[in-house]
Amino acid sequence: MNRPTSTALAALSLLSVTALTACGGSSDPDRATDEPKTGASASASAAKAPSPAEHLAATIVTKADTHGFEVAEPDEQYAFAKSANEVTVDKPVCAPLAYAMNQLPLGTPEADLTRLTSGPTDAPTRLTKGITYTYVTLASYAPGKAQSTFTDARKAVDACGDGFTAKANGNESPYDSVTAEKVTPAGDESLGFTSTMAFRGVPHVLHGEVVRSGDVLAVYFSVDGMAIANGRPSDAKLSPTVVKAQNGKLG
Repeated sequence: MNRPTSTALAALSLLSVTALTACGGSSDPDRATDEPKTGASASASAAKAPSPAEHLAATIVTKADTHGFEVAEPDEQYAFAKSANEVTVDKPVCAPLAYAMNQLPLGTPEADLTRLTSGPTDAPTRLTKGITYTYVTLASYAPGKAQSTFTDARKAVDACGDGFTAKANGNESPYDSVTAEKVTPAGDESLGFTSTMAFRGVPHVLHGEVVRSGDVLAVYFSVDGMAIANGRPSDAKLSPTVVKAQNGKLG
């Protein structure tokens, strides 16, 4: 029996997001957090520093930031794993990559948040260039932990060139290769990577990026779920629009 890979599960998630977009559903779940507070509430908020979770909620990219992209919460129904504790990797050094490509935070953050972006939404561009799906995972760490976690991710890219296999909940994802990829410098430090895999004999190229800004890591991952679902080869590039918008909000 062919077990679904994490990328195939992501394809199902992307199909559900596509349906949501077609129906005109709301895709900006953070709008309520952006409303200004007034009176005594505003004074109290000003006196209290935001928690890591509150900081991420205020920093995660939204539809308003991306000029024509939908932004939604991923459907947990199709998640490869709900936590890193459910994932095993045949090469432990490669674990950060397994997490990055399955929308799981790296290391041990104090808070994390994930969004799935899709776009552009205007019909002419969709027809000529297709739809780009980019996952964004933000994670906030205790002082110094983001830097060491970033170092672990860099070691994984360097050490896992001949691939690795991740397993969770009876499913498995064999990645054939991993290579470093040049990305536009961002934050305090950044790295990019490309991974290849095959699903039912069809090859797919996946792209990821990790950016550290202070004690926050932003992890980007792209996958062409429609191509995977339809048995077409794919090379899913990260959306420059989304990456630039999120890096800009990180400062």
